[in-house]
Formats: sequence, structure tokens, C-alpha cells
Amino acid sequence: MDTITHNTPSKVPTHVAIIMDGNGRWAKARGMNRSMGHQQGVATVNEITALASRLGIRYLTLYTFSTENWNRPADEVAALMSLVITAMEEELFMKNNVRLRVIGDRTRLPQDVRQAIEGLEQRTADNMGMTLVIALSYSSRWEITEAVRRLVTQAVEGNLKPTDIDEQSVSQALETAFMPDPDLLIRTGGEVRLSNYLLWQCAYSELYFCDTFWPDFHEADFMQALSVYAARERRYGKTSEQVAPEQA
Repeated sequence: MDTITHNTPSKVPTHVAIIMDGNGRWAKARGMNRSMGHQQGVATVNEITALASRLGIRYLTLYTFSTENWNRPADEVAALMSLVITAMEEELFMKNNVRLRVIGDRTRLPQDVRQAIEGLEQRTADNMGMTLVIALSYSSRWEITEAVRRLVTQAVEGNLKPTDIDEQSVSQALETAFMPDPDLLIRTGGEVRLSNYLLWQCAYSELYFCDTFWPDFHEADFMQALSVYAARERRYGKTSEQVAPEQA
């Protein structure tokens, strides 16, 4: 831990989002069943969660299972749903004072999975450290569509004028209304796309892509991503001269 603390970048993001890609390919390269890659990926989740908590990151959002993933072979989906239950070790949350939040379409989840995540959300609700956000049965287009429905319903009921709809009201209608937008988005596994993940929220996120499969993504890899982030200048449409006084 001393080494990690010593090498911590001076600018640590408040919110990091990760697309944990490469579990299946990691397993295939080793002649294993794809489910073994997902199991190994859980160990990486625990490692990175504990590290992010120690570093003072306030929100860590992990793309765990997309709405498109429901189209995968039934046996893989069943294995992933089972893994969700067994992977959520309460000790990880309590030891690191981490709070759990889950975003996504819970109506499609098996009842035992819903009960497991709701129970852990309740038991960790009073933890005051980092919030671990699991995107489960989630996609950004689904989320934005649901937000539009909420806003239209409010308008039809007379509780909202169309002219009152702005970026803030849309953000407040999203699943992620309880947290700030990601400062940094990391994708492992070599793919260079967002894959329907936090599209609205990542409008000004710094993007970091690496070839490392998620099961092989360890503390040093995470620290490298944070170092790259710390070296970037975030201008939000302004010039370097404008943001320099703000950053100072």
C-alpha cells in the first residue's frame, strides 16, 4: 500500500467508470470455458474496488451486464446471473466502507438476483466511503428512453412544461442522478468504443483504452490509467488559457 500511495497521481478522479471487457477471450486463450473468465474477472473487481477506495475515488461504476448481453447463449447468461449472487461478498463492502448501488432494468433480472442486490444495497446504505455502482441489465439507450418516458409522463400530468426541460432535468431523470458524471472512462480488452454505456454521462469524460483483458488488469494497470488521466487538460470547450487559472 505504501508504494501505491507514493505513486498516486496528484489529480485523482472523483468518478471512474469501467467497461470490463475481455473475460471470455481471456478464458478462450487458455482453453477454458468462458464462465471461467468471468469468475477470474470477479477477482479483478475486488482488487480494483479495494484500491479505488483507498485512493479516495468516490464513485466506481462497472459495466457488468448489458441489455444486449441477454442475447448471449442461455447457459452463459445463467452462469453470469449465478455469478452475480456469489460475487457480491459483503466483506468487501464492509471492510472498505463501500456502498453498493445498482443501475439497470431490474425487471429482467431473476428474482433471486434482485433479492440479493436489494439486500446488499440496504445493508451497505450507511457506509460512508466509496460508492460501487454496478450497471446490470443496463444500456444507455434504454436508460435515456426511460428518462424520456418519465419526463413525458410529468408533462402529460401537468407537472412539467416542455419549455422547462433542460440538460439538468434530463440528467435528473436518468438512473445515475445520484452521482456526478464520470471523470474517466476505462475500457479493457482492446476494443475502442463505448458499447452503449453511459453515453449521456460521458460527454466530457476522459477516455482510456488498453489491450489488457479484464482478468489481467491489476493495480499497476489502474494506476497507469490514473496517471494518464492526471496528465490531461480538461477544457470543456474553453481554451487552455481559460482553464489554467481554474486548475491552479
